[in-house]
Amino acid sequence: MTTDIWAWVRDTHRQLAEAGHHRLADAVVELPEHATEGRNEQLDALYPEAVAAARALGLPWVEVYLRHWRMQNLLNKRQQGEAALPEAVDLLDFAHREETAGCPQSVCVVQDFAICHARVDGPGYVAERLAVVGETLERIEPDRACYDCLSREYSDALEDDGRAAEALDHLDSAAGRMRAAGQQVSLRFHQARAGTLHLLGRHEEVLELLDTAERAEQAQGHRLDERDQRWGALLRARALASLGRTEEALALLPEQAEAERHADLRSAWTQTVELLVAAGARENDAGLGAVLAGWVGYLDGVGSHRPCVDLLLAAGRLAVARGARTVALTLAATGERKLTRLRRTDGVSERVAALRAAAEALPEPELPVPPGELTAHLAEAGVDYETGADLLSAALDRYRGEQAGATGLTLLLATVLGGLGHTRAAADLLWRCLEDDPEDRELTGALGEMLIDAGDTEGIRRLADRVAASAPADGHWIRARWAAAEGRWAEVLEQCRAILALDDEVLNTRRLAARAATELGDHATAQRLYLELLERAAPAGGTAEGTAEATAEEDGHRTVGEPDLWHLITAASANRDWAVVRSTGALLDIGFDEPEGPVDEEWQLVTVRATRTNGSTADLPALRTGPATARILPVLGDDLTLNHGDLVVFAPALLEHPPAEDAPEEERRHWRPVFEFLTLLDPAGYTTYWIDGGWPGDEPWSALREELHAAGYAVWAYSREQYRITDPADGGDTLPGIYAALGVPPTAAAAEADALLLRLTDGWPHPLAWPALAKAAGTDLARHEEVVERYGL
Repeated sequence: MTTDIWAWVRDTHRQLAEAGHHRLADAVVELPEHATEGRNEQLDALYPEAVAAARALGLPWVEVYLRHWRMQNLLNKRQQGEAALPEAVDLLDFAHREETAGCPQSVCVVQDFAICHARVDGPGYVAERLAVVGETLERIEPDRACYDCLSREYSDALEDDGRAAEALDHLDSAAGRMRAAGQQVSLRFHQARAGTLHLLGRHEEVLELLDTAERAEQAQGHRLDERDQRWGALLRARALASLGRTEEALALLPEQAEAERHADLRSAWTQTVELLVAAGARENDAGLGAVLAGWVGYLDGVGSHRPCVDLLLAAGRLAVARGARTVALTLAATGERKLTRLRRTDGVSERVAALRAAAEALPEPELPVPPGELTAHLAEAGVDYETGADLLSAALDRYRGEQAGATGLTLLLATVLGGLGHTRAAADLLWRCLEDDPEDRELTGALGEMLIDAGDTEGIRRLADRVAASAPADGHWIRARWAAAEGRWAEVLEQCRAILALDDEVLNTRRLAARAATELGDHATAQRLYLELLERAAPAGGTAEGTAEATAEEDGHRTVGEPDLWHLITAASANRDWAVVRSTGALLDIGFDEPEGPVDEEWQLVTVRATRTNGSTADLPALRTGPATARILPVLGDDLTLNHGDLVVFAPALLEHPPAEDAPEEERRHWRPVFEFLTLLDPAGYTTYWIDGGWPGDEPWSALREELHAAGYAVWAYSREQYRITDPADGGDTLPGIYAALGVPPTAAAAEADALLLRLTDGWPHPLAWPALAKAAGTDLARHEEVVERYGL
């Protein structure tokens, strides 16, 4: 048995593919890349089916491998702590059973276990991390790839114990052992060493190390991937900011949006920004504070307690520096709460106390108007959120102990704090107010929204149970909105039905229930609910397409909006109820070519966004045939469930805004509306085969396309001018190539398609190859294999 994990992966992929388990084979290759690049949606789409397949096939080694890479994503890209701890513990146990102990990936599960405890409380679990990682390092050889990873993990534990110099010595010793064993030290190992040098204040060495390591990586023929480039830029920016070279640091610092997308960047990004703010090179404003508060809230929610405290301390220092008293006090309170979740608080408890003292030392603002007039004043004056929070807090202090007058200010302060990213603190504030006024429905509604935004599952359950005792429909509504926020659509429908059983006249409940039915593919129920909505409310005319959902709460609105009409058209289209499509379209001033029958017209080119089998999205050109229907144009591969000629229904909301009026003419001319694929209405039945080879020139290719289209076939070229193939007449030269998909209609057999292509390409200077089609046709496969080999296809 090989201990080379990637050799095992290649062997496993080949064996699975040969056995016909192609989706699991693909997952074995794709899942690690999704995990490390932070493609969370793709990973979440791929993982459940893959791990279920591994279990069904009795492949425990593959299960360990898949679960490990998912854990790497949860811990590193999503920075989860306690949220991932049960799986980390269970996986460690599973990976060391008799049937899995020999799996090359089992060793790496030790790293998952250690990282998870570091997220919960790195300093608090130093002894356990050093013990489990150290024992593993002692029993594996330095030539294994996991030796690199585990050495970094051991160093991280030393750093969390305040032993950075010892951590550097450990990394250098480990690098020496790996090199002596013939193992190349990874770029990520060097980046980890750069982090240790930063802790030791050796910033010039950080820059030198990164340059040297990246040159060595490229000299080995390895391209720096996106992750390596992001981290290289961020580590350089932090070192440069530490050296006072702020302009260079700003030029390299990844955009805030990058840190939003990649949670693993946020700690180092915040450290760098704090250095730049201190040097006067970057603005310290409420917008920055709101971003950091959101990140703090995320870490709080996933149980990454120590990183949460570290980040909130930086956010607190920045808040104090800009005089945001309420925000700084809120962060201090969050820090005090998080201290109770840490095993080890020496040093950090003093920093939290210092933050509170600094926040309390900030001056309280003078109220510009009496407390009862403050809400109107804030609306008129247009003050920023942080100033508003300070004024509202001061006003509430005046009302301390008096409920009258305080509720409105509390609601507004909670809204402001929520807008600043402090949803948990806002919810806590509303809870306290609700204790004094338990029958206030406005308070209840606001608290429900805030708890949902905060992702506070226990708080939502507590509120729903409390409300349901006196107002059952309100309790169901809270649960329905929470289920919708988490995409649990069957539960949404169940809760909405319970409300409708209590009150058949409500409108927004029907809207949410119809959306849930649509998400579940129950378009008949969705159509019925939207029709009931029309029966119970006054219709609203208009011509613009709907782009937003109706409001969430039952707020008494009795009119039907344009989004309702567009959703009804969509549901009716999915149900082929063309009479309803036409009658509803008339309410939106939509004209049709024919007064009755199916709507199948030629309107405009659009883009339909569909999901591939691996979870990624694909933008497909399509011809719009009606208000909510389109016919797919390209010939597609088996990574999509759609193909050329398929008639689909799309959701009505535009996914991308059209270009502004002052945008370049070229951009406006080429823009196409983008809609989300909803369901397949009529499959055209095309089968895809790939053709590859030398480009024949514009005229022969156009003639081929015309002949194929005339015979009912479809062809879609995927290659561009950059695609080159080997010239067999000159091994050192290349030829322009063509790589295209052929769509064979359901009325044609593979043998007919094969014969047609042979006839149409006869006499071309360079032959095309279509091995899959030839195999399906039962014709000469050797000819195509020879073309593939000769031209390096």
